[in-house]
Amino acid sequence: MRTGIGYDVHRLTEGRKLILGGVDIPHSLGLLGHSDADVLLHAIMDALLGAAALGDIGKHFPDTDENYRGISSIRLLEHVRGLLEEAGYSIANIDSVIIAQKPKLRPYIEEMEKNIADALHLQKNQINVKATTEEGLGFTGTQEGISAQAVCLIEALPR
Repeated sequence: MRTGIGYDVHRLTEGRKLILGGVDIPHSLGLLGHSDADVLLHAIMDALLGAAALGDIGKHFPDTDENYRGISSIRLLEHVRGLLEEAGYSIANIDSVIIAQKPKLRPYIEEMEKNIADALHLQKNQINVKATTEEGLGFTGTQEGISAQAVCLIEALPR
């Protein structure tokens, strides 16, 4: 068994959609990034890649590559699933947290968990997503950005 940890942050800005866990969340601000800037999925991908010693999302999906401009992070997560399978690993579970002052994310968490489970071919009970605020402190508390953290456990497939 191997563990991985992932972290991502993106700045909030006008004129962009807010996509978290593959869910388009109504909000006046969205996340700035080369892809859809889904911080939750980016943190999860980094956790999975790290657990398998496969690098990080910058290595696999560089922001200098126009093929990834505006791409759905769900598609990138599906690609990461394939990389793990090729390397001989299965995913046991993922636990994650989104840090955002606004909007309130509780109404969207079940859909996020379903999207992640579907993309990774997992059962929904293998995925956990939480959300918290920082009580007005730091860059997330002042609504300058949103961050996410994730941990995972992977297992070697029988050979």
